[in-house]
Amino acid sequence: MPVSRLDVIYRKILLTKFFTKGWGCAEDLLELFNFRKVVSNRDVCYDLVPKDYPIEIINAQKRPGFQIIEGRFWTPLRLYLPTLLVPEVQQVFFQMILPQKWPSQDYRPICIHLAGTGDHYFWRRRNLMAKPLLQAGIGSIILENPYYGLRKPKNQIRSSLHFVSDIFVMGGCLILESIALLNWCERLGFGPLGVSGISMGGHMASLAASNWPKPLVLVPCLSWSTASSVFTEGVMSESIDWDMLQDQLFSNPIYCDTLSKSCKIVDSPFACTLSRMPEYGLDTLLEEKSKLRYISPYEMMNILDSTTCPAITYKHSSQNIKVEHGEYSTLNLSIFKTSQHISDMRKRDKEAVWFMRGMMDEFTHLKNFSVPFDSSLIIAVCAKSDGYVPRVGVSKLDEIWPGATIKYVDTGHVGAYIWHRKLFRDCIVEGFERAKKVVQPPGPYFEV
Repeated sequence: MPVSRLDVIYRKILLTKFFTKGWGCAEDLLELFNFRKVVSNRDVCYDLVPKDYPIEIINAQKRPGFQIIEGRFWTPLRLYLPTLLVPEVQQVFFQMILPQKWPSQDYRPICIHLAGTGDHYFWRRRNLMAKPLLQAGIGSIILENPYYGLRKPKNQIRSSLHFVSDIFVMGGCLILESIALLNWCERLGFGPLGVSGISMGGHMASLAASNWPKPLVLVPCLSWSTASSVFTEGVMSESIDWDMLQDQLFSNPIYCDTLSKSCKIVDSPFACTLSRMPEYGLDTLLEEKSKLRYISPYEMMNILDSTTCPAITYKHSSQNIKVEHGEYSTLNLSIFKTSQHISDMRKRDKEAVWFMRGMMDEFTHLKNFSVPFDSSLIIAVCAKSDGYVPRVGVSKLDEIWPGATIKYVDTGHVGAYIWHRKLFRDCIVEGFERAKKVVQPPGPYFEV
């Protein structure tokens, strides 16, 4: 299905630019790379956060029919990577939206809502998600993302993260912060528990759910199995200064040598079928690489640079696309997966694009994380013509998470957010109804 025109137009009118200062400190990226291998193991990651991690209530207000409780705590990530956290992101702020009276004495369900791109502060999720869910007897916790709202660095403009490393720090924070909040909810007698989010928030919710060792409702909306396609092929890729990233890539051997060789592109670019061209010796080279589950950006760049054939015909999804000599060695895989205007933009800076894809896969691909404890409690909602989150050539959610439910809406990313929020909420309600059948009622309830 073609990319939604609304997605393309909406992205063009936005002024937000991403990663305006580059990749981030090379040594910090290496430290994050090593820490990712720790948090990708559920048993190890869960033990990183003490079960009695301190959380402070700072305000409580009663409103007609519900109450708002405000809290804060220090991000658990500062116990492990303190030098990577700017001061503003270290303290966590959240709002809890609870009914004045629970409809059932047996269940007190709570859903944590993680923020999508540009969703600063609490009002949007409070009014569009949390308050309507009260009608179904579901309470909510609205967690402020690092680098957003109350946690936004003073010199950051809107949602324009300065460094690629910032989004990896954000993910590490939210994984551990979600564990702290879920443990806290259990201590207070809430349950069943769940996490949800839209767009980037949906993907962060998926990462958080992978590290909870018990049944957990998970409703990721408008996200997919990796963020790599978002930043290298989706419409958001146009908001990145690839020339600057290309220059930085070769300025430090940690980027272009150590990390480029260590990180892995999960969905092999050679999974597509290629026509045989034995006269150029390519069939053997590419057939050999297609057997690999993973390939590093360093290997990918070498393969493309070594190709000298005058023309290659690719067969993908019953569509033949001819790539002339010169283009093959300078285009990434988006030439036969996404729209031509995005492909044309990749005729330069191929090394930066492949490095971005490898790093994003390393930190965000769901294959690199544990499968959620009970995949029957997962209900994902995706847009068929999503221009922000391309899915062609990327691992499918229901293959990574057998037993998960995937629902599709016949629109793009922006259209789904505007017209299908009720479906998002309905899926959360459905998830908690499923959870009541497999989760024991929570323990004694303690007033917050």
